[in-house]
Amino acid sequence: MELTIRKGRKEDCKAVLELIKELAIYEKEPDAVDLDLKTLEEDGFGSDPAYDLIVGEANGEIKGIALFYEKYSTWKGRALYLEDLIVTESFRGKGMGLKLFKAVIKEAYERSAGRMEWQVLDWNQPAIDFYKDFGASIETEWLNGRFSKEQIKSICEE
Repeated sequence: MELTIRKGRKEDCKAVLELIKELAIYEKEPDAVDLDLKTLEEDGFGSDPAYDLIVGEANGEIKGIALFYEKYSTWKGRALYLEDLIVTESFRGKGMGLKLFKAVIKEAYERSAGRMEWQVLDWNQPAIDFYKDFGASIETEWLNGRFSKEQIKSICEE
């Protein structure tokens, strides 16, 4: 079985959305995905892309993705943020995640990123172990802040 890693394309978005929904189920949030195909396509491949995408294929079918974007660190300058690394359950443990993760690391290197960041759920021990195998530091002192779309709207309309 040959694993192929390549840049994502607009026509990949249907398979990408299915992987996103699979991840939501794995993360115990099956109803959390509000994203639709049109938005995913426009946000990634429209006139002002919000993210970059690398896909992993086996036998011509997308089995994994790495979705990431650039952010800026006031301490380190350019930084790459890996939003999600997803491999369909039947392909985990076959090297797809490793190849995708290395492709994102290479992207960070080529962009001269001062750092690369991502999040991992504290209960996802297989993912934590995967990242630690690379020598990554998994921080515990930073807490995530977040507003939902509804909260943003409410605050702005006060």
